[in-house]
Amino acid sequence: MSDASSAGDPTAASTDLSRDGVSRTIAFIQQQFDAVMANVRRVIIGKDDVIARLIVAMTARGHVLLRDVPGVGKTMLARSVAASMACQFKRIQFTPDLLPMDVTGSNVFDMRRRVFEFQRGPVFTNLLLADEINRAPPKTQSALLEVMEERQVTVEGDTHRLDEPFQVIATMNPLDHEGTYPLPAAQLDRFMVMLSLGHPSESAEVHMLDVHLRPDAPLAQLQPVITRDEFLGWQRTVPMIFVSDELKRYTVAVVHSLRSDPRNLQSISPRSTIQLARAAQSRAMLRGRDFVVAEDVQTVAPDVMGHRVLLADGRAGREFVLEALHRVAVPR
Repeated sequence: MSDASSAGDPTAASTDLSRDGVSRTIAFIQQQFDAVMANVRRVIIGKDDVIARLIVAMTARGHVLLRDVPGVGKTMLARSVAASMACQFKRIQFTPDLLPMDVTGSNVFDMRRRVFEFQRGPVFTNLLLADEINRAPPKTQSALLEVMEERQVTVEGDTHRLDEPFQVIATMNPLDHEGTYPLPAAQLDRFMVMLSLGHPSESAEVHMLDVHLRPDAPLAQLQPVITRDEFLGWQRTVPMIFVSDELKRYTVAVVHSLRSDPRNLQSISPRSTIQLARAAQSRAMLRGRDFVVAEDVQTVAPDVMGHRVLLADGRAGREFVLEALHRVAVPR
């Protein structure tokens, strides 16, 4: 594990806001990012693109929704990322009988002291895996609304802050599976991106068998390659990535094109615009740049905006977003 307190660590100098200081910090972060990718790749095989997109969203302080069929490695991906970053990890299995207090925690009466004490729920962690989130009814899903947006929990008028970082990775079964509930629009909007792992290629699946049939479980052998504080340094650096006025107008134009298209039946919030720009900043930083280019916006837009559109003809939102990107003029 790298030493975040060493004098040679540019991320320790978070107060150095000069462009040279930012560039040195980005170069160091890119090395750490490569190390995290290599570590997760030991467990999740043949899915480098999805791993990178997930880490981009997390670095932008965004929550991630993994929508796929069971058994493709969604839970293992979340565990591998948490283990690589030395983050505290907790998992909630969402079921139809799960209550909101099972998620956030509740006040419990202490018989000895004769007072109520707040017992923290599993949301008090760094990386929360909300497994099969759409198997719980909307009332329980809504328990995550405040914690995902404000990173705090309010119980009976008392507010409890969560430690940083706090990220939610939720897995979601296809809606045609038995026992699933549709996610409310307000819940979907809390997720910065929606990703899908999909099935591995034949060669990757053979390699997966080579790795996972060994006596030693690969996930159990995974060691952290960066510290929690170093990952927080990544998140603090993202807002320093320069976005030109032309790129800001381009980002808004992409969102407006989706919002104004009559084929889209769902409202797109201004929060989406902010998350699109922040994800573009994160991608630029992890690719070693201190400025955003149009390619960054184009690459992250299907992940950020695909689940925020609703089409009457049932087409996938990602395809609709790609169409919009072709319509909007790209700044030079």
